[in-house]
Amino acid sequence: MWRLPGVRAALRGVRTAVERRSRTEAASETSVGAMERAVVRCVPSEPKLSLSFALADGSHKNMQRDQSEPLGRALSRIATNALKGHAKVAAAKKSRKNRPNAGSGVACAGPGPEPAAACEPVVKLYYREEAVAEDVLNVDAWQDGAVLQIGDVKYKVERNPPAFTELQLPRYIMAGFPVCPKLGVEFGDPTGSLFRWYKETKPRAAEPEGGGPSSSSPSSPSPGWTETGVDERVYTPSNADIGLRLKLHCTPGNGQRFGPSRELESVCPVEAGPGTCTFDHRHLYTKKVTDDALIRTVSYNILADTYAQTEFSRTVLYPYCAPYALELDYRQNLIQKELTGYNADLICLQEVDRCVFTDSLMPALEAFGLEGVFRIKQHEGLATFYRKSKFSLLSQHDIAFHEALQSDPLHKELLEKLALYPSAQERVLQRSSVVQVSVLQSTKDSSKKICVANTHLYWHPKGGYIRLIQMAVALAHIRHVSCDLYPGIPVIFCGDFNSTPSTGMYHFVINGSIAEDHEDWTSNGEEERCNMSLSHFFKLKSACGEPAYTNYVGGFHGCLDYIFIDLHALEVEQVIPLPSHEEVTTHQALPSVSHPSDHIALVCDLKWK
Repeated sequence: MWRLPGVRAALRGVRTAVERRSRTEAASETSVGAMERAVVRCVPSEPKLSLSFALADGSHKNMQRDQSEPLGRALSRIATNALKGHAKVAAAKKSRKNRPNAGSGVACAGPGPEPAAACEPVVKLYYREEAVAEDVLNVDAWQDGAVLQIGDVKYKVERNPPAFTELQLPRYIMAGFPVCPKLGVEFGDPTGSLFRWYKETKPRAAEPEGGGPSSSSPSSPSPGWTETGVDERVYTPSNADIGLRLKLHCTPGNGQRFGPSRELESVCPVEAGPGTCTFDHRHLYTKKVTDDALIRTVSYNILADTYAQTEFSRTVLYPYCAPYALELDYRQNLIQKELTGYNADLICLQEVDRCVFTDSLMPALEAFGLEGVFRIKQHEGLATFYRKSKFSLLSQHDIAFHEALQSDPLHKELLEKLALYPSAQERVLQRSSVVQVSVLQSTKDSSKKICVANTHLYWHPKGGYIRLIQMAVALAHIRHVSCDLYPGIPVIFCGDFNSTPSTGMYHFVINGSIAEDHEDWTSNGEEERCNMSLSHFFKLKSACGEPAYTNYVGGFHGCLDYIFIDLHALEVEQVIPLPSHEEVTTHQALPSVSHPSDHIALVCDLKWK
């Protein structure tokens, strides 16, 4: 009998041969190996473990057992569950081959001939070819690499193999637009998993009118599938795929070990795209990744789904936008295609839903060589992506403005000034805005580092003084990072600043100071007046100048977004032209069927001085 060794950690270190094989070999042997698999999920924080395996009769069993239960009870329950299936199989074998049960691995109730239903299959668990004692607890008995025997059938136990917790294709799939499945992986990660895409050989027949049987009915033949030749997580359908459904075969893994594969078919066939999009012409300027001397930078408010899907947005803010074009599944198609088409080195995004970051942006941009970090604000947040071949992430220094203002000695003087105006102070401290600060290092020249800041300032038209104070906090914090922590590194500061070039915030950034009598100190009336003078250390410039607008909705258009750069260390090589006014207003305003946000992305190529 095998019993639990004294050092439990030694068992956890045991790994099967599959972990030493290549991805392809492991995936192949997992699917067609001689031994069946019994998958055990056992997490320390949960009281029960789950056991999943297929019986000889083809049925699938999923069991939940207490981790603290003795193994013998679990084996007894398995035997009970397996009895019917094994009796049926044994009877079939006996009739077909006309031989006794002697070598069948089935224990009969008596010495004489018995009905098949009276025979109970032998159920044992082995580890290292020794039977595991039945008093060993489940948590310790079900080890990776153990063998479960049920009658004649042996199962290789796989404890906590990589597994999909979520797997879903988008509703809208359009030709020319990247398709990225939404997925969650437990005990693994998407980068270590395997993917293969298929498409139908021909379109399915349309469902007859009147609710008659369709081609997907049980009596209809299964659709034929052909490989697309794509084995990455992201697939971009071509026009040749229009009218065909897609299928994704995926195997969860961690780069060495693989779990049970799953297949996913798209609900709807690939559709034609919306025609020319606002960013298609811009992509002509960004066909290739820039050389090492340049940094292609993007700043873009992508419109959070949490805001786009409100009744107010549909009926008041964007009544001109087709309802389907406001849906996240549709807009994600456009966002992914737009961003990947810029071949950027840095991408700073605002209004990013957490699920959009993890399920859409991360995998799609990762496929194009970028890596990202996320900072939640309240209902949505900020995301910064950087090209892995050019940069590595050294550190992050994100702050929430209201928290930093109250707790960081760096802002003591500003807080003292603000404290003289209680009403204004209360309003400022109620705001949840944040600034995301990432320090990146060049992978080609370790002496080159850069501070990339990303923010989304308070939005209200009467919040001019709040934005001034938020910017003062941001610039003081960025100076601390770029001067004290990493002396002398240049700064790129991107964001939706909710301020036109005529505002105090913009004047403050560009000129380095703001007078105490500026009109923005009374932007919300005399009651919240908070006159003070501010200054900052940097010499900053708007890399893309002052466009006529970066936000264009039915009731407003203006320049709210900027890429501020440090003039001491960076210069502008080129600015990618914004869409023409005709392109922006083709569908009246933004967002639209050809543009996913109410903002327009800023894109420019920067150069080290």
